[in-house]
Amino acid sequence: MDIQSYISSGAIESYVLGLSDAAEIAEITALRLEYPQIEAAILAFEKSIENQALKSASQPVPEMKQVLMNRLKTEFAQIDPAMAVVNTVTPTSSPVIPINPPNTSGIFKYLSVAAMVLLVASAGLNFYFYQAFQNANNRYSALLIQKNSLEANMNGVQTKMLDMYQSMQMMGDPAMVKVMLPGTKGKEQNMATVYWDSKSKDVYLLANKLPQPQSNYQYQLWAMV
Repeated sequence: MDIQSYISSGAIESYVLGLSDAAEIAEITALRLEYPQIEAAILAFEKSIENQALKSASQPVPEMKQVLMNRLKTEFAQIDPAMAVVNTVTPTSSPVIPINPPNTSGIFKYLSVAAMVLLVASAGLNFYFYQAFQNANNRYSALLIQKNSLEANMNGVQTKMLDMYQSMQMMGDPAMVKVMLPGTKGKEQNMATVYWDSKSKDVYLLANKLPQPQSNYQYQLWAMV
C-alpha cells in the first residue's frame, strides 16, 4: 500500500471532519491501527484544526459581561432575607413552637440565574465550535481545490512529455529524412528544419528560428518536386 498517496488523497481530512461514509470510516479505523504514519497524520490534522480554531476564536464583547452582572445584582436584590423563626407561647400547659415553612423562592431565583449563565455560556461555546468548524471546512475546500489544480497541471505536463517523446521517436526513425533550411540573404539568423517520412510521404516543419507570425497568419511549406 502506498501510504503517502493515501495520506494525500484527502481521506484523512474527510474522516476527521465527519464527512466519510460508514465504509470509509471502517477502512481508515483499521488502517490507523495498522500504519503508524496514518495515525500520525490523523492526529496532526486534528491538532491543526484545534490550533486554527484557537487562533480564529473571538472574545465575547465587553457588554455581555456587564449585562450578566446587572442581571445578577437584580436577582440577588430580590431574594428575601433569611428565614425567620417565630416562637409563640399558647395559654396551655405545654408550649407550642410553630415553624414557618422554608421560603424556597430564593433558591429558585439562584437556580434561574445559574441556568441563565449556563445558557449564555452554552451559546458562546456553540458559536465558538461552529466558527471553528467553518474555518476547518473552508480550509478543507481550499485544499481540495489546490489538489485538483495540481492534478490538472500534472496531466498537462504528462501530455506535453508524451508529445515530445512521440516527436523524438518520429525524428529518430531511419525512414525519416532531415533537411535543414537556412535563412536567405539578409535573414541568416532564421532557420527551419523539414522532416520527410519516406514511407508515408508525410512532411513535418520545425520552425527552429522564425519570427512569430501574426494571429491570423501561419507558416506554409512550398516545394517544387
